[in-house]
Amino acid sequence: MANFPDTLNFTGFNSPSRIEADIVDLVHEGVIPPELNGAFFRVQPDPQFPPRLDDDISFNGDGMITRFHIHDGQCDFRQRWAKTDKWKIENEAGKAMFGAYRNPLTDDEEVKGEIRGTANTNAWIHGGKLYALKEDSPALVMDPATMETDGYTWFNDKMTGQTFTAHPKIDPATGNMIAFGYAASGLCTDDCTFYEVTPEGELIREIWFKAPYYCMMHDFAITEDYALFHIVPSIGSWDRLEKGLPHFGFDTTMPVYLGVLPRREGATADDIRWFKRDNCFASHVLNAYQEGTKIHFDTPEAKNNMFPFFPDVHGEPFNGMEAMSYLTRWTVDMASNGDEFDSITRLTDTAGEFPRIDDRVAGLKHRHGWMLEMDMKRPVELKGGSAGGLLMNCLFHKDLETGAEQHWWCGPVSSLQEPCFIPRSKSAPEGDGWIVMICNRLEEQRSDLLLFDAQQVDKGPIATIKLPIRMRFGLHGNWANAEDIGLAA
Repeated sequence: MANFPDTLNFTGFNSPSRIEADIVDLVHEGVIPPELNGAFFRVQPDPQFPPRLDDDISFNGDGMITRFHIHDGQCDFRQRWAKTDKWKIENEAGKAMFGAYRNPLTDDEEVKGEIRGTANTNAWIHGGKLYALKEDSPALVMDPATMETDGYTWFNDKMTGQTFTAHPKIDPATGNMIAFGYAASGLCTDDCTFYEVTPEGELIREIWFKAPYYCMMHDFAITEDYALFHIVPSIGSWDRLEKGLPHFGFDTTMPVYLGVLPRREGATADDIRWFKRDNCFASHVLNAYQEGTKIHFDTPEAKNNMFPFFPDVHGEPFNGMEAMSYLTRWTVDMASNGDEFDSITRLTDTAGEFPRIDDRVAGLKHRHGWMLEMDMKRPVELKGGSAGGLLMNCLFHKDLETGAEQHWWCGPVSSLQEPCFIPRSKSAPEGDGWIVMICNRLEEQRSDLLLFDAQQVDKGPIATIKLPIRMRFGLHGNWANAEDIGLAA
């Protein structure tokens, strides 16, 4: 019997959904641009069964992929499980067999050595394939048209690392997917891998390198010539796992690094440079680019840990105010002789996370950025559906060229999920297009899909697509044009 725990992680808006469904022509208000023809894919952690232990964090739920197919002024809905090895084993057993988040010591003996990945962090499109991604395991391949699962890939059996990031990038010059893996030789190791994969799914480069210390390396960035890895002390160890502690904990006494790996042909681990700075928290990356010998790396930075479920290793209580993050530019100079940062500059006084750009300018100088804003000055009547419990209640647009900022508030009984940019056309200027995102209607226990003009978000959505069901808090998603994924209108 599926009795889920009566805890914050499994009740209210966070209650498991476990719905596979198809809905044609969702009800909507406003106008869906008739020229839009493609699909927005996103993923939510959604536990198939009650946890093996007393409670669990949302980051350990099974991956459920949602596709919103927008065409001819309408939107169709399809949702399917990402059927990982874990999902299949537990589905056959009829119960949870794997234990705590990234702690194999808590698993049933029958599943020792199996891939524990949940494919619950990003729904990514490359070369006409849908990749369901979780950074502790290989990439899971799904068919974007049928949404059936093919299985894990090692890219023509050339990938030797055990893990693949949930945040790949597409090189706009080559169309290749640039990626990496951490804990690449096994859990809690400092081994990392750098990958380059063609649209055909062939791995053409793999470089092994060492991180300064083992930590959660959730995201990274590219520029035209480099791959950039930020090392922030959300640290883990086998000692923590043996003690039954959460896999990660934040250490405010450790330094932060930015690794710069040349992407040129023939580069090796010996070519990486590590720049060092004082402690902070940073997870996601907006973008990075080069300017002469300088590299600019834009990331939401917080003074302290943003994840209360990965607590301070020294026992300090979670500090909500210090967990507020602000878009910040880290600059390093490759012409320097030392390991110091050139500068650290806050780009806005608006607190926010889940940053997104027009992905066509990945690694190039960017003008536009969108984020989920955390505006504590707005009235709040209901909370829920947001990462780490932080209220994400506004869509925020920053024009980095003019400095102009726009804000759209979703109201006192709603919260928002990550925005995604859709170009108006493949040749449209940067930032010319739409933003698509999910809004959690907390009072009604259901969700809406919102469409905005990307450079006029303060005017509110141009279309509100109404879902009769509730989308659990999701992590990341992406848009694909219909012709690129074999999806007919």
